Amino acid sequence: MELVSEIKDISYYLAASEVIDYEDKGIQAVAAELLARSKNKVELAKAAYEYVRDSIAHSCDIQGRVVTCEASSVLRHKEGICYAKSHLLAAILRCLKIPTGFCYQKLVFDDSNPSYLTLHGLNAIYLEDLDKWIRVDARGNKEGVQAEFNIEKEMLAFPVREQMGELDYPIVYAKPNESVVAALRNIKTLDTLMVNLPEEL
Repeated sequence: MELVSEIKDISYYLAASEVIDYEDKGIQAVAAELLARSKNKVELAKAAYEYVRDSIAHSCDIQGRVVTCEASSVLRHKEGICYAKSHLLAAILRCLKIPTGFCYQKLVFDDSNPSYLTLHGLNAIYLEDLDKWIRVDARGNKEGVQAEFNIEKEMLAFPVREQMGELDYPIVYAKPNESVVAALRNIKTLDTLMVNLPEEL
């Protein structure tokens, strides 16, 4: 699938915000550590991706008790759902001057209830040396889910099943979806959040 940037000005994909709060000292420390052991920007992007994928738990996988949203909160609590983890990955990469955006899929949340489709959040990273956007999914691997950083072909957590009504959105957004941010900020428990996930962009 060809990715299309929402905004042509790449500086929008480097911006900090209340959600992508990479001025946070913790985020800056992680970014500095990753930079120190990476030889180039592609290697650095891969290292940042794998850090968020592997070191930050998906809240559902650990029966988490906190709903995180802001990147600094995700790092502090070491957990978040897909959207929240995408916020942290964007913050780390933007801190490292690597343009990063937000992408979404519409997926069946539970195969036993195929009529319930919700948004799933992931990232797109602009690799300047290759002059291309690639999508990555830092949701976190587990049995049946094996996402990887790959510059040649997408290796996402959830391949879209069009026959079930699932779909990919091709736009690379500069900011997280407002409905996603509102849900993460306003819903206080994971159980309530998971039955009230945003369904549309």
